[in-house]
Amino acid sequence: MSHQNPIGWIELYVQDMPRAKKFYETVLQVDLSEIEIPDANIEMYGFQQNMESYGSSGALIKAEGVPSGGGGTLVYFSCEDCGETAIRAKANGGIVKQEKMQVGEYGYVCIVLDTEGNVIGLHSNQ
Repeated sequence: MSHQNPIGWIELYVQDMPRAKKFYETVLQVDLSEIEIPDANIEMYGFQQNMESYGSSGALIKAEGVPSGGGGTLVYFSCEDCGETAIRAKANGGIVKQEKMQVGEYGYVCIVLDTEGNVIGLHSNQ
């Protein structure tokens, strides 16, 4: 069993990307850079990330039909294989909303509804 931090990526959904980008860059005093996912039809700007430092990175994301506000945060948990983790989630009362899908050079993701009604993401490099 791995002893790494369990949270691997965070997405904050927004409705107005320029406004949200300016807010986070100003408030947190960081630079966000565009992340392109081919054929995903989303707009995404990521927080800088240092793989050697403590904590997680994440991005602001604008996706058609996805609201921001209460419940507008999707937390991704790091896994060895998100497909296998999604199978375990389903076996334990969860619902797989998005089967394992490649996200370009960024690995693979699954989206799961937990037993409490929370939507969470699972991420792996394989």
